[in-house]
Amino acid sequence: MSIEIEVGLENATKVPPVTDTEELSLEESPKGLANPKVRRLLIAGGAVVLAGIVALFAYYFNRESTDDAQVDGHITPLASKVYGRVAQVLVDDNQAVKAGQVLVKIDPRDYQAALDQAKASLALAESEARSAGVDVPRTRENVASGNSSADAGLLGAIADLARAQATYEQAQTADLAWAQANIEKSRANAELAKDDLARYKPLMEKGEISKQQYDAAQANADATASALKADQEKLEQAKRNVEVSKAQRDSAKAKVEQAQAGVASAQADIKQVSMKTADAQAKLAKVEQARAALDAAQLNLSYTEITAPVDGVATHKQVEVGQIVQAGQGLLVVVPLQDVWVTANFKETQLKKMRPGQKAEVRVDTYGKTFSGHVDSIAGATGSVLSLLPPENATGNYVKVVQRIPVKIVLDPISADKAVLRPGMNVDATVVTK
Repeated sequence: MSIEIEVGLENATKVPPVTDTEELSLEESPKGLANPKVRRLLIAGGAVVLAGIVALFAYYFNRESTDDAQVDGHITPLASKVYGRVAQVLVDDNQAVKAGQVLVKIDPRDYQAALDQAKASLALAESEARSAGVDVPRTRENVASGNSSADAGLLGAIADLARAQATYEQAQTADLAWAQANIEKSRANAELAKDDLARYKPLMEKGEISKQQYDAAQANADATASALKADQEKLEQAKRNVEVSKAQRDSAKAKVEQAQAGVASAQADIKQVSMKTADAQAKLAKVEQARAALDAAQLNLSYTEITAPVDGVATHKQVEVGQIVQAGQGLLVVVPLQDVWVTANFKETQLKKMRPGQKAEVRVDTYGKTFSGHVDSIAGATGSVLSLLPPENATGNYVKVVQRIPVKIVLDPISADKAVLRPGMNVDATVVTK
């Protein structure tokens, strides 16, 4: 302590004495803006405030914001496609589900029976089609054989008619004329023999000729008379032959007409081939119809199991076991939470510089956090035009109102442990338009 005091005393002797002027200046320092320190502080503060204002202006000048925004997503309602009783409900409300997971089962027994009936109908139709397919070639062969046989029969009948006609003409002309000529000859011979016998008889009685000569003349007369009778019978036979040949000719004509009718019938049978072909095609069409009915029955049976179309959360469940559901009746909704976006309704005056691809920021009310993204697209019309009752401005009571246009903002991937965005959440959206 003694050393410090001594040093202090030594230093005190070296300090210059304080004058009255210096004491006055210390006592009367300037105040307010007259103080340079205050001025420097005010200038520095003003510079900071100005810089802040400039920074805020620069920050918000190229940013457009709105609190009229919400999270949107693909909300997939599930409905029954068939009528029936609910046999099982395999999901709870707000349960996570996977694509293809069975959620609801409808009693399939009626549709299984319909499927079995469709299978039987298809088997019957295929059997009938196979039978009709076999009938077509068989009918074609039979018709072809019948046509050949009919043509051959017609040719044979025509040949028989020609022969019968020739026989008739020969019997009517040559044979009949020959028989008539023989009669004339035999009659002349008989008359001559008869006259000779008449002359020989008086000569024999007078003894001018012998009994032997007379007997010879008698025999000659009898012979010529017999020859005349035989020729007369031949003439009758020739006449009968003419009638017979005429009958044969008429019969041959009838056979020709019958053969012609057979040919016409055989040609008409050709239509049976077309009919059989058409019948086979109809049976094939029935097969396709039965196959389509089978496919429809299989589809209806598959509709008894209602599956999740996408990964998501099953919600808004409106189905219970034992309930009778109609086709088209809503059962529940599946919301894929991994595929959501933001729909921000900006004023039309905010869209001047807004373009797809621009950076965006979304603050979610639920989490109080901001998530990044980008503008995906801008709607083609205002929200009021797309509403259920669009405004009618041509009524005379027009008030100009700034319209809002939906803007789709796609968010960058967000991990599930950080946040889960659900459709309908309120958000604040900001788009950087620079």
